[in-house]
Formats: sequence, C-alpha cells, structure tokens
Amino acid sequence: MAKIRIATDSTSDIPVNVREELNIAVLPISLLMGEKEYKDGYDLTPQEFYEMLENSEELPTTSRVVPVLYSELYEESYKDGYTDVILVSINSKGSSTIQGAIMAKEEFYDEHPEAEGKMDIHIIDSKTYSMAYGLAVIEAARMEKRGASLEEILDFINDWLENVRVLFLPLNLKFVKKSGRVSAAAAFVGDALGLKPIITFEDGESKIVTKIRGDKKAMSEIIDITMKERKPNTPYALVYGSNLEAYDRFKELIDEKLDIPPYIEYAVGAVISLNAGPEVVAIIFHK
Repeated sequence: MAKIRIATDSTSDIPVNVREELNIAVLPISLLMGEKEYKDGYDLTPQEFYEMLENSEELPTTSRVVPVLYSELYEESYKDGYTDVILVSINSKGSSTIQGAIMAKEEFYDEHPEAEGKMDIHIIDSKTYSMAYGLAVIEAARMEKRGASLEEILDFINDWLENVRVLFLPLNLKFVKKSGRVSAAAAFVGDALGLKPIITFEDGESKIVTKIRGDKKAMSEIIDITMKERKPNTPYALVYGSNLEAYDRFKELIDEKLDIPPYIEYAVGAVISLNAGPEVVAIIFHK
C-alpha cells in the first residue's frame, strides 16, 4: 500500500495551522534583511513582514530553499517508510529552487541505490506562485488522508496547475516597481492616472489582463472575469495583504456573486508581498 508524503516550499503560502494539521512538509525560502536572515513561513508572520517591509529603506532579498533541506526530506521520508514523495515547487522561471530539489533527488539515489523502486520522488514545477499551487498541495494532502491513490492525487495536481487562473490587483505599485520582478506591472505607467492593472500569470510569466481606473472598479472587473472563466462549483482561494479594508470590500463583492464560499482565505506571504507589495487582493480559481 502506498504511503505518500506531500511537500512544497514556503512560497506556496500555506498557513501554519493547515500545514501542521495535514502534515505537509513546507521547506523555507530564506529572507535576507540587512545582516539578519529569516526563514520564510517560520520566523515571521506575514503581518510582521509587511511592517518590516514598510519600514525598511532597502528591499530585502530572497534565496532559494537550501538544497540540503531537500536531501533531509528525502532521507527522512525513506527512513519513515514512504513509498512516494510528491513535491510541488515554485515557478522555475522565477526561482532556481526546483533545481536544488532535482539535484538532491539525484544525489539521494546515488547514495541509496536500493531505494530505486521502493520510494519514488515526483517533482512538479507549478509554473506559478503562492496559493495558485498551495491550494493543489493542500487538497492533495487531504486526498491522501482520505485514501486516494497516487494516480488520483497526481492527476488532481496536474489538472489544477494546467487550469489555474490567478487574478491579482496591486493596490499600490511602489514595491512592484522597486523589485522589478513582476515584469508586467513593473513596466506599467498608468498609475499616475489612477489606473490599476489586473495581473495574471501565463506559463510562468506575468501579464496584464486589463487596466481599470479605481480600486473598486478593478475589483468588480476581477469578479466579472471570474464569473466568465471559472469552472462552477470548483474551489477558489481569496488573498489579502496589509489593506484589510480593501479586502473586506472585495470579499463582499465575491460573496454576492459566487456559488460557494472560498476554499481558503489567506494572507499573502513574504516572498510574494516583497515583489507585488503587501497591499494586494486576489482570487485564484480553476478555469
């Protein structure tokens, strides 16, 4: 009988209580702020990071998951009798994190040739960010607890990642322009006119879907797009940052229109808020 370990990195933004409840292995990306190093998702809450970000003169930097953490994950999983490790990783176009996972996998089998055929390691490039793959990881862990097969879990993850749609609205473009990592928004020049870009990711690249004057109209446009594109009765995630007043307005509009409540509501994590800014609202759904 299969014994399946579900794993990911901290940019999936899976809340602490959820990862602990479902025994999801979440490997931290490092955050460097001045002389101090923090483990994303472990040393700081999202809210603490927003405050540090607002008060910092220079942008913090990030580095990938340390490859030794993947080695430890594989070693521990093998020792504990797992037959499969499913690891869903941050977009390879935005981070070299997945390379460390692949390298550690190769080294693991070099050191443990007897593990071939006993424990398989499935590494999946999400080609996206945050709960756009975090939701798939959470549901995979729930499926595993319900006794789903390896094939059923992998099919769900792959279907979700092939069809996931992210629509996010940065309410303030200061950090987007500072970091330059969300290229579509970094190049956006309409903010002086009050225009707001609605941004998505396609094949790992950021893209402006449309631009709307004013926050409330932009939120309404996100919901209109969602109503047209979302597969009915499928789970969706709602995202908030430091501007809770804006999120409350967004949530009210969502509640009026969508057929089911959100699968999860969560605070956007450090890596995403560093590049998109802490003032965001977003929805993530299955097309």
